[in-house]
Amino acid sequence: MGEGQVSIRRVGEDEGTQRLDRWLRRTCPQVPQALLQRLLRSGQIRVDGHRAKADTRLAAGQEVRLPPQLAAGSVLPERPRLDEDMVERLRRAVLFEDEWVLALNKPPGLAVQGGSGQKQSIDRLVAGLVPPTAPVPRLVHRLDRDTSGVLLLAKSAAAARSLAEAFQGREARKLYWALAEGVPKRRAGRIDRPLARQGGEGRQRMAPDAAGQAAETLYATAAAGRQASLLVLAPLTGRTHQIRAHLAAIGHPILGDRKYGATKVLAAEEPPLMLHAAELAVPHPDEGTTLRIAAPAPPAFLAACRRLGLDTETVHAALAQLEARGA
Repeated sequence: MGEGQVSIRRVGEDEGTQRLDRWLRRTCPQVPQALLQRLLRSGQIRVDGHRAKADTRLAAGQEVRLPPQLAAGSVLPERPRLDEDMVERLRRAVLFEDEWVLALNKPPGLAVQGGSGQKQSIDRLVAGLVPPTAPVPRLVHRLDRDTSGVLLLAKSAAAARSLAEAFQGREARKLYWALAEGVPKRRAGRIDRPLARQGGEGRQRMAPDAAGQAAETLYATAAAGRQASLLVLAPLTGRTHQIRAHLAAIGHPILGDRKYGATKVLAAEEPPLMLHAAELAVPHPDEGTTLRIAAPAPPAFLAACRRLGLDTETVHAALAQLEARGA
């Protein structure tokens, strides 16, 4: 295939149900994310002859049109050069691995996916955790850049399909820890407020909206102090920024979450967001069992708890409250 030619690539049997942007990153691993986004917005990448968005779900047998900028490079097998120090940091964050899945304790401040202004991301670095001839583990869910905790990746197309179905079918059970401003009057409860995206580009946030998507979060107060509380939360739905928006909606934004109205409770060195994905339980894609992964909170989160006089040992009682409520 010569340079300057359009390429038509057929989606393989083991590639169906993937988002288009993820398929593109694996098909064209050396192409910058920003370029892929520009080509999608301008309609130069098409699926079965039609314009497509980044979140378009592919099906086996569909044809993807790659413009000349991608066509020549899409067949190159080599992977991008990686920051070895960052790869080693990610290697130390591995919580569990078998032939089907890879679980990481995602560090706060590291983006899950690449994008404008993101030099490092897990979906790029994770290639360094497997041999050059092995498939690169695939993302099956996301965490915000500043959220720490359990992040699960699939090591094969079959595992990715199974895990994606589990997340979409609400079979995955997620538990979070959050440091919130103040103390909820009701120490445990359910936040049931539909959410919708508001604001223009660069200022988008989720906010309660009766016409928005259904969103439910269970919470229990594990420890309470004068300025803040340690909450354990179980999102029953998977909306963008759901926990952040729900806690802000009841008047208790997460510490460090300026986007959702947090004020300065801790000193200037506090991390951007005090939210930790502490546990994930999901059907194993092969063994017919439940895979349960727990991630210890990062040192900065635990240090903040100590400074605020919040005892993390009390989370076990809070978890029992959530389980009694059906989490």
